[in-house]
Amino acid sequence: MYLELDGHGPLYDQLTRALKASILEGRISAGTQLPPTRELADELDLSRTTVLAAYEQLRAEGFIAGRVGSGSYVSKLQAKPAAHHAETAIPAPSRYAERARAVRNWNIPRIHRGVRYNLQYGNPLVNPALNNAWGRELARAAAYTPLHINDVSGLAALRQQTCDYLARRRGVRADPDDVMIVSGTQQAIELTTRVLLNEADRVVLEEPHYFGAHQALVAHGAAVVAVRADQNGLVCDELPEQSPRLIYVTPSHQFPSGSILSLQRRKALLCYAERHQCWILEDDYDGEFSYESHPMPALRSLDEGDRVIYVGTFSKVMFGGLRLAYMVLPAALRQDFRNAKYLSDMACPVIEQAALAHFMEDGGFERHLRLARKELKLRRDALIAGLKEHARDRVELTDTPAGMHVVVWLRDYDAAKCEALIGHAHDKGLGLYPVAPLYLDTPPRPGLMLGYCGASVTELREAMQLFGECLDHFESH
Repeated sequence: MYLELDGHGPLYDQLTRALKASILEGRISAGTQLPPTRELADELDLSRTTVLAAYEQLRAEGFIAGRVGSGSYVSKLQAKPAAHHAETAIPAPSRYAERARAVRNWNIPRIHRGVRYNLQYGNPLVNPALNNAWGRELARAAAYTPLHINDVSGLAALRQQTCDYLARRRGVRADPDDVMIVSGTQQAIELTTRVLLNEADRVVLEEPHYFGAHQALVAHGAAVVAVRADQNGLVCDELPEQSPRLIYVTPSHQFPSGSILSLQRRKALLCYAERHQCWILEDDYDGEFSYESHPMPALRSLDEGDRVIYVGTFSKVMFGGLRLAYMVLPAALRQDFRNAKYLSDMACPVIEQAALAHFMEDGGFERHLRLARKELKLRRDALIAGLKEHARDRVELTDTPAGMHVVVWLRDYDAAKCEALIGHAHDKGLGLYPVAPLYLDTPPRPGLMLGYCGASVTELREAMQLFGECLDHFESH
């Protein structure tokens, strides 16, 4: 406990004043248990008699109360407001800090709280059975894992399991030395900006786009060039003639539109990168959730020039709080990324990595994936069936057999009417999210992002009925 004695008068008086000040200023909050007298005496190098006298004085004045067999606790008092110090000149923050502050204030859609049906996108499926399985894996890992910091690239066992998984599921052939374990997709994007970009370097971003990538790029000072994505993904014919340093794409399930980058365009994009000597960041954020029998392989699997930085995430597949993802790095960039990762956080938590590696080796990860894929397909089918039944021709659906959300475009709506619909739906207990904040420019028409991970099949049917009633309300006004 930090206490500063003022040096005036008997020691027990000094200690009493110091404790009073800490309580009144709120540094020791109401209900806090004070240290035992012997412990505080040892810590402050005082006699126990001095501490006992101070505690007795505080008890007599009502600052603390004793509980038999438990100790002394701070009473509930009105703390003094913190003193306001005069404004002093402070150095200006860095340009990065200023830009980061600005992008954090961008108009990202607010999360609906307390609504009965929340169609929020981006959250993974909640699988109650996974909680028990993960708890067992953590307990096992805690008992058997060495607790020192592991390799900056990640635990060797997890990197090997990641390679095996990518070869089976995404067609990506990689060596464990190519793989780096990171703390989520956002760290992967941030590391990429630091390793590859200087201020004002040009970066191609899909339009529409993932706002987290846009924020990281702008905060770093990159010059963002938006290139349109249509029903076949990024329009490669519209890539800039002036060479960019980096191209950020989501080819397996374009975020947010849901389109899948065609094979022809994948080859064109790789040729462009080779010709312009630039890098590609492939964000495969939900590539595991394809509901076709033969999903398109990852862009990295077609990359013969070693220009694609591939990013996948375990957090989207399992649960958001896991904060583990992975990167497959071109050989020329391995050491630079290792250096950047070391300076960022040295390494990801080792126990969680060990637990995940064993979960994958033991087959639990694949079992979870199969169940999640099956359940998400049922939910997606329920959402789409409900849209067709209750929204009918008043919306246009972008239907791709992949992912964790769908996009619907509102016919005969403008931006103001779309916002009014979202507000009305919220009042009725339905959380809807606009697609507009995911565009640099105004989208061609108002649309909604409908996530289906957080609601059951029954809830999605009811939500679509309520959505239809909300549309009915605006038709009648």
